[in-house]
Amino acid sequence: QTVDVTRDDPERFALKLGNEVLGGSLYASRLSNDLRKNGGLVYGVNSSFAFDKHRSTYNVSYGSDPAKVAAARAMVVRDVAQMQTAPVTADELQRAKGVLLRRIPLGESSFGMIGRQLLQLAQEGKPLDEATIAGRHYLQLTAAQVQQAFARHVRPDAFVTAVKGPG
Repeated sequence: QTVDVTRDDPERFALKLGNEVLGGSLYASRLSNDLRKNGGLVYGVNSSFAFDKHRSTYNVSYGSDPAKVAAARAMVVRDVAQMQTAPVTADELQRAKGVLLRRIPLGESSFGMIGRQLLQLAQEGKPLDEATIAGRHYLQLTAAQVQQAFARHVRPDAFVTAVKGPG
């Protein structure tokens, strides 16, 4: 789905934090628990935002048996809609903040990673301490702000479904 938040919009931080709860943390996410662990509908599931200069996208992907695609899709739509109607729990919020904050130093764990990060920041016209700025945003965000961002920018009823597999 296209999203009306760009790479420079402060709302991206709330969306990234909410996505970490919803589908970013592999087996600890809501989508993984609901679709894989409890529902037995998918082999694996993840979700991500790709923020760009003029428009961005939100993607949820999973692998499943063809007969389970519709049920899995319905559960994805339900879980995303819940992000819009109810705040994430305090535990989910704290875990998501911890994951995103721990990724910051990992992004600077080699000369190559540092170089790529600095080049990307320079190309995007962002400050070189962008990771520190992001960390400050994550620390300050509340569950209500995450809920509001999902309600404003994500449209689960407008998701496009693409199926790849045996025909």
